[in-house]
Amino acid sequence: MKSFLLALFFVSLTFAGPIEPRSTTPVVTITSPAATITGLVGNVEQFPGVPFAQKPTGSLRLKPPQPITTAIGNYDATSNGPACPQFLFSNNAGLNGVIPTSELGLLSETPLFQLTTHQSEDCLYMNIYRPAGTNSTSKLPILFWIYGGGFELGWNWMYDGAPWVQSSVDLGQPIIFITVNYRVGGFGFLGGSEILTDGSANIGLLDQRLALQWVADNIEAFGGDPTKVTLWGESAGAISIFDHMAAYNGDNTYNGQPLFRGAIMNSGSIIPADPVDCPKAQNVYDTVVSTAGCSSASNTLECLREADYETFLNAVNSVPFVLGYQAVALAYLPRPDGTFLTKSPDLLLHSGDFAQVPFIIGDQEDEGTLFALFQSNITTNDELVEYFKSYYFNHASMQQIQTLTSYYNTNTNGSPFGTGGLWNWYPQFKILAALLGDLTFTLTRRAFLQVSSSVHPDVPSWSYLSSYDKGTPILGTFHTSDLLQVFFGVLPNYASSAFRAYYITFVNQLNPNTGLDSNTYATWPQWNSGNQLLNMFPNDSQFIADNFRQQAYDFIVGNIPSFYI
Repeated sequence: MKSFLLALFFVSLTFAGPIEPRSTTPVVTITSPAATITGLVGNVEQFPGVPFAQKPTGSLRLKPPQPITTAIGNYDATSNGPACPQFLFSNNAGLNGVIPTSELGLLSETPLFQLTTHQSEDCLYMNIYRPAGTNSTSKLPILFWIYGGGFELGWNWMYDGAPWVQSSVDLGQPIIFITVNYRVGGFGFLGGSEILTDGSANIGLLDQRLALQWVADNIEAFGGDPTKVTLWGESAGAISIFDHMAAYNGDNTYNGQPLFRGAIMNSGSIIPADPVDCPKAQNVYDTVVSTAGCSSASNTLECLREADYETFLNAVNSVPFVLGYQAVALAYLPRPDGTFLTKSPDLLLHSGDFAQVPFIIGDQEDEGTLFALFQSNITTNDELVEYFKSYYFNHASMQQIQTLTSYYNTNTNGSPFGTGGLWNWYPQFKILAALLGDLTFTLTRRAFLQVSSSVHPDVPSWSYLSSYDKGTPILGTFHTSDLLQVFFGVLPNYASSAFRAYYITFVNQLNPNTGLDSNTYATWPQWNSGNQLLNMFPNDSQFIADNFRQQAYDFIVGNIPSFYI
């Protein structure tokens, strides 16, 4: 746990410092909406806090985002906009006694969590980073970042794009980097029949989509090429990216042009899910309504919209949190709504109804350890089976869950992988960690690649497995460790420079190898050429077969309808 907290602390340090302006102030004029935008100068010019939608407040709470239709005029994009309201800890998380109180206190004191006090419902802003000297004729490719956080927390200014732009200049392949806010938790992913009937499902994804449309309308004025947008996301951000690939049955066009041409997905792809009005989602809605004091209202949804901010925030945070006992059995997540997501993502994948763009996708070796820290009362296999039946898989039989867990029946098969019987936090920790990681991320990734290469064999794809934190006690190479190693480059080693070079090259060339020195960075084969993974270590890499835990994989893909959440 201390390793995780240290990671959060380092992440917070990366955006805590001030931006130092110098030279000539950059000014950009856009037309949709009409605005003259002034930014910050430096080797990387920055435009923080650019609005891309109307304020989702008042009657627009729990509504799809609306474009700005009136002229803005002169606008100073010189400071970050607020974070969207955060779901940091559930009111009923029940964490006391699960992990030490001292660790909880340390977590609450980290700058990462303290800085989220700068939050507001008025939060639909983006940050734009470009090389100094870029102008409207530069036509640079764009890397569009979507943050993770279990669809419950996260904000764009946590992720500084300036180092990525500087690295792209150093590599001779300059890019523009964009980070975007979207509504999270109950503000962006509330379900229930009332939400579905209102046409207000998955509005966090719609926030992202509207931001992409803003980029299509305006990025050329900043020096970008709107036909060369690559989406990049981690965790919930990566899951969001496949949702955009599958949105509207694979129609990723806007005004006749694709909104993006490539995708990079770190730790996330498809989440087979029941509809927006399924019993699980309805129970969350009803809990929020009750906590907000709206149960007796004639229109409960309008009552939620009219509630004061603190009442509504407390209500949507009254359900279990991602870093808690129910872990990735999320209260808030994208669900099929019949319009944006016409079917569960796995069905859209199998039918080939998703945008055919080249992509990179990969995982951390021990994705599940972070989410298995909180279930220390699970001490037997029977309790483990009951846990999955109660919180995850309503459609699965007890026999199916027992069969699934049998493939992970000893701690030596558990996560962190390759550590034998070491680091078993509690009797079922390593088994639960392996299952949560494989079901949500690692084996799901393989299924995504397998089906994608079958239905669209001409679409290039590359895949990886990161092992650069192998040996870290309890956590191993845990979920989110790529933020430190890859996004922020806290440790300036081979893994950091290699991923940065591969990704920037992909953004420019739609191939991570084109133009790179093969003596420095290994040539990365496409996944469907032998189903090979780039296995990344701190100071080197190798290629391995993507066939580990194959029996569990075969069982999962053969029973996907039983494992909807």
